[in-house]
Amino acid sequence: MTIDRRAFLAAAGAAATQGISARARAAGPAPAGAESRFLEVDGLRLHFVTLGAGPAVVLLHGWPQTWFAWAATMERLARRFTVIAPDLRGVGLSDRPPSGYDKRRIAEDIAALIDRAAGGRAYVVGHDMGGKAAFMLALLHPEKVARLVLVDCLVPGTENMDARRGGAWHYGFHMAREFPELLTKGRERDYIAAQIRAWSFREDAVSAAAIDEFARHYATPGGMTAGFEYYRALPEDARSVAALADRRLDMPVLAIVGRHGVGERLAEALRPKARALSTIIVEESGHFVADEAPEVFWRELERFLGA
Repeated sequence: MTIDRRAFLAAAGAAATQGISARARAAGPAPAGAESRFLEVDGLRLHFVTLGAGPAVVLLHGWPQTWFAWAATMERLARRFTVIAPDLRGVGLSDRPPSGYDKRRIAEDIAALIDRAAGGRAYVVGHDMGGKAAFMLALLHPEKVARLVLVDCLVPGTENMDARRGGAWHYGFHMAREFPELLTKGRERDYIAAQIRAWSFREDAVSAAAIDEFARHYATPGGMTAGFEYYRALPEDARSVAALADRRLDMPVLAIVGRHGVGERLAEALRPKARALSTIIVEESGHFVADEAPEVFWRELERFLGA
């Protein structure tokens, strides 16, 4: 079977913004006082949720999540900061274009968001795929990133995608064309839940309600395809980082990871790039540090951002 990916995603994007039910269009259970907003970036309608007052903090989610991954963190940080959590392109209520899922393009989306919603400069926190985009943003537009926090992610080009040599099997599966969509169709929530449990040290840390919230967006037409496109762009991401090899991160950088997540690998990749690097390894956490060890995560985040 052959699928015209561009036609499929274009149609899916239209369905995602025009034809889905009122419930699926809702921004989700936002924290009290939060506002759901949209802005247009080069023809892309980008959804974000904002809460609080003070210096701007932009929170970038990963796969298979949406802005809602940060709901509890937003409530905590809103005591001191203006917190902005977007749905990355293709995800949640943001438009679902047929292309542009490489992290350089995502970084440009976030640069525009910072210009128009955060006064041109912000603290930037990124997890998983959002962390890769945050890293790229800091290389391309350092003037927009006051401090950078990378949460249990890997620098593009440092991933081990070879399952035969100890790499994670899901890279190859997600990067394959058409087959992951076929095999997860109708079982999107099951697959998302299984992946979240597999990557967590505390398997119950991400609640069933949160998984429901993520899955209802990824289960809309083209939702899983858009998510898999983040993986399919990884070779291009590696080439982009290689092309910027002479650039360094001059802003303060915090790497906060789970011992049972990426462990030491993030700091090892950042040491040659970051001039002022701090590293926190949370011992009893896997990939989802903000959910698995929230008090530790919030304390270290507030300490770093308030320094």
